[in-house]
Amino acid sequence: MAELGVILLAAGQGTRMKSALPKVLHPLGGKPLFLHALGTAQSLCPARVAVVVGHGAEAVRQAFPDHGVEWCVQTQQLGTAHAVLCARSIFENFSGDLLILSGDVPLIRDATLRAMIEQHRSKGAALTLLTACLERPSGYGRILRDRSGALSGIVEEKDASAADRQIREVNAGVYVAAARFLFAALGAVKNHNRQQEYYLPDIAAVGLAQGERIETAQVDDAREMLGVNTREELAFMEKELRERINRKWMLAGVTLKDPDTTYIDEGVTIGRDTVIGPNTQLRGKTVIGERCQIDGSAFLTDMVIGDEVQLKFSVVLTASRIDDGAIVGPFAQLRPGTHLGRNVHIGNFVEAKAADIGEGTKASHLTYLGDVTIGRDTNIGAGTITCNYDGFRKYKTRIGDRVQVGSDTTLVAPVALGDDVYVATASTVRHDVPAGALVFNTREEKIREGWTERKREQMKGSNK
Repeated sequence: MAELGVILLAAGQGTRMKSALPKVLHPLGGKPLFLHALGTAQSLCPARVAVVVGHGAEAVRQAFPDHGVEWCVQTQQLGTAHAVLCARSIFENFSGDLLILSGDVPLIRDATLRAMIEQHRSKGAALTLLTACLERPSGYGRILRDRSGALSGIVEEKDASAADRQIREVNAGVYVAAARFLFAALGAVKNHNRQQEYYLPDIAAVGLAQGERIETAQVDDAREMLGVNTREELAFMEKELRERINRKWMLAGVTLKDPDTTYIDEGVTIGRDTVIGPNTQLRGKTVIGERCQIDGSAFLTDMVIGDEVQLKFSVVLTASRIDDGAIVGPFAQLRPGTHLGRNVHIGNFVEAKAADIGEGTKASHLTYLGDVTIGRDTNIGAGTITCNYDGFRKYKTRIGDRVQVGSDTTLVAPVALGDDVYVATASTVRHDVPAGALVFNTREEKIREGWTERKREQMKGSNK
């Protein structure tokens, strides 16, 4: 079987996006627009992948340093045929087939491309192009056919007659071409059009004139070939991609209470029988185990979550790990570097940062745990604070197993509490405490009877 190469076009300026950011770097489904088409192309296991960049070339390169591609630059924006020609040096001695697609077409499926390549090879074609039938074909090049139904040409909308514009079959902008044909045909393309650009679709006319076999393959779902040129189209793609992703997880055994308000990035993994409530966002490379319960209004980024974890209403969790059976929330935050052991309970208005919290430990209310290691079966009372920052450096707090920390406790790091320590309510702990000890602050409690009435009389006198 002939080798396959890929040419991915990412040189366009994207002026209609009204953005300083190159169009292909705009995020979609948790990753840059460009990576959707690239990932689909790479799933075909091509021998080589060439990416043609132009506007914002250096920014695009820096965004994807390790994706196994070869870069070529279109220094002048002279059209799509010229862009493909910029990759000629990479495929100079290549004898296989070349797949050409745009970096702003994120919904194309690998199954569609495989079927297209298979048809191209089975027919022995020099060129096969993907087409689609649209209800509203405005903006796309139209497919022209003769009376027998064979392809006779492609006309861009700007150059189309009124009759041509009534045609609903359009060029999808995806091509498979024999390398030996492609670059020779590109050299014959002229810029005799209103834009004075070299159009890639014109290679079909070149091939037909040379008597080459030119084939078309029609995509069943026209949404696959839709591109992104405006923010409105980007939002539409986001919705389409979200529906596709959500459908995949529901078919895999995940319950989404309200798919319309559930946002799941492509890199997320979810175990079966997990239930996800409304207004939830699962971002980045988040991994969620089986039989978890996410109540709703949760925002998770790059999380690793075990089985049977409960996330109560309105939690924000980032780059942390939660082991089996833990409970988090409501209204809790885990910041990067936090690890919750099995059956840990982090309750309402608790924030943890770079915290390693042992199995069975509880911090149920109104607590800040920063740069701390806590052992097993410890209880952290409401209002506890680890004072980890002195204005210059961060310091660690270490708390052992089975420690009871009373409410309204201040732990001034660096400080360590041994196993089985008991910290009395409203204590400030500045020094290490040995295992099994009680720590408390000796503050004399004073009561002044009648003080309130005297204060009121004093205030009345001052107001006269």
